Amino acid sequence: MYLIKAEVAATEADREQGLMFREKMAPNEGMIFVFDGPATVCMWMKNTLIPLSVAFLDSAGTIVNIEEMKPQTLDSHCGKKNGGIRYALEMNANWFKQKNIKPGTKVEGLPK
Repeated sequence: MYLIKAEVAATEADREQGLMFREKMAPNEGMIFVFDGPATVCMWMKNTLIPLSVAFLDSAGTIVNIEEMKPQTLDSHCGKKNGGIRYALEMNANWFKQKNIKPGTKVEGLPK
């Protein structure tokens, strides 16, 4: 089990800002994006200076898919459950891979 210290981005403004302009992030820190309900969700890295991994989660907190994102790009990285993503958890690049966390893993303690 891993303890993550994640900032919560629950408002539209917080989700739009995300982790833009940050120069570093501690090893077990991240940001959890909370959407109003299950939705089709895509993320990009405009003005984001550090490489990140994003896990897309359903309403039950189960990881649907994980994507690696390069800094300062506009490439879309989307949840693979159309209309079924409730959360997106951004961590430092390769964090999930290093911890052997894969799709199907359940994340506990998510904000409601």
